[in-house]
Amino acid sequence: MVMIGNVRVDPPLWLAPMAGVTDRDFRLIVRRIGGVGVVSMEFISSRAIVNGNLRTRELMFFSEEERPLAIQIYGSDAATMREAALVVEELGADICDINMGCPANKVLKGCAGAALMGDMALAEEIVSSVKKAISIPLTVKFRLGLDDCRRNYLDLGRMCEANGVAAVAMHARTARQMFTGEADWTHLAKLKETLQIPVIGNGDVKEPEDALRMREATGCDGVMVGRGATRNPWLFRQIAVRMSGGGPGAITEPSLADRRDLILGHFRMVAEREGGTWALHKLRKFTGWYTHGLPNGRHLRQNINQLPDVPAFLAAVEEFFDEILAEAA
Repeated sequence: MVMIGNVRVDPPLWLAPMAGVTDRDFRLIVRRIGGVGVVSMEFISSRAIVNGNLRTRELMFFSEEERPLAIQIYGSDAATMREAALVVEELGADICDINMGCPANKVLKGCAGAALMGDMALAEEIVSSVKKAISIPLTVKFRLGLDDCRRNYLDLGRMCEANGVAAVAMHARTARQMFTGEADWTHLAKLKETLQIPVIGNGDVKEPEDALRMREATGCDGVMVGRGATRNPWLFRQIAVRMSGGGPGAITEPSLADRRDLILGHFRMVAEREGGTWALHKLRKFTGWYTHGLPNGRHLRQNINQLPDVPAFLAAVEEFFDEILAEAA
């Protein structure tokens, strides 16, 4: 358990904000499986929030069932970030998070995300402005730095702490690395030694044992999981079992029937909410993750690229599971 301001996070496990992934459907799936302490919304443009963009406001909808929930905002203008944070608080989010770690080019070009690590004065102006404006806990997520020659995460962490940030999360890669190579957890240990506020570790947590190794190696207060949860939404529950003292044998793996029910349930939610081409795009993306390691999963992934619409897609996925369940019987 860890306190982020007045928010109790138990177990100390975070679903990382991921664009196009951590929408309301996926957040609810993870929350209902159990074991997650905080779910994070996919990051939102502060300018889109302040301009009242309808699509953006729809993305920001969440249910009481999801709490505690963090909404992450990004941008490069302190006044706009301040106004966006006020909207986040007004909507009732439990935590407001600032993105200073996104390595995507379209975000970096706007001097937002990880680009703020290259402009400490602007980063501090944003953090200070947002903190003074809101009463809910403020957190900041960042990386080691822009590249190996500019690893300034300790300076950024100190700045966040000095300006009243409740906790920081760090992905232990540089922006230039994107998601390649390995996360270097030794830097998480250094950040934890340097700061008094909670430090949340992120990067390369794919199995329950990874989370335990990260905490043991770094002393971090909590663990944030991103891509590992897309392949295994049960990962948080499995980590929580190990954190609570259960041995490796206490971890239960989802059955094929469990996977079928989750996948089809998720896909039907997406189909109902999204529809059309966008739904097909999202379903293809999640199928690639969900079928990883399943018998004949590659065949399904190849087949779905030829399907014309959502009903045909859902029928193909259902048929796929009927076949592998029949073979396993």
